[in-house]
Amino acid sequence: MNTYVPKAVQEALDSARLRGLRKKSRLRVMAGEDLVPVLRLWKTGFSVDAETAPQLRGLVDIYEGARHLSQCLIIAGEEEGGEMRYEFKRSTPASDTAPLDFYKSPDAPAGLIPLDQSLGKI
Repeated sequence: MNTYVPKAVQEALDSARLRGLRKKSRLRVMAGEDLVPVLRLWKTGFSVDAETAPQLRGLVDIYEGARHLSQCLIIAGEEEGGEMRYEFKRSTPASDTAPLDFYKSPDAPAGLIPLDQSLGKI
């Protein structure tokens, strides 16, 4: 069974789908000083609106609202259905803390009890 959809109807469906994606997405990609809304994000890449987005390449940061999600090295993919797709060459999750250079035991004490100087005892 073949289904034929007229070109005008297909374009209207694509534009309605893109409007819906723009409204519900909080994701943004930052390349230099440019902040571009992300329509979709998946494990190996993301897509942006092909009409309004600049040509992205190289190192970018991905944010969800104000929260930094990851830093990525990207390459341009193909344009399909009004979306420009980009693939990750490398994606490094962002962290709020610096990485440790030693092993931290899960049962390690949270802190030390200070010596009470007035009693001379612990």
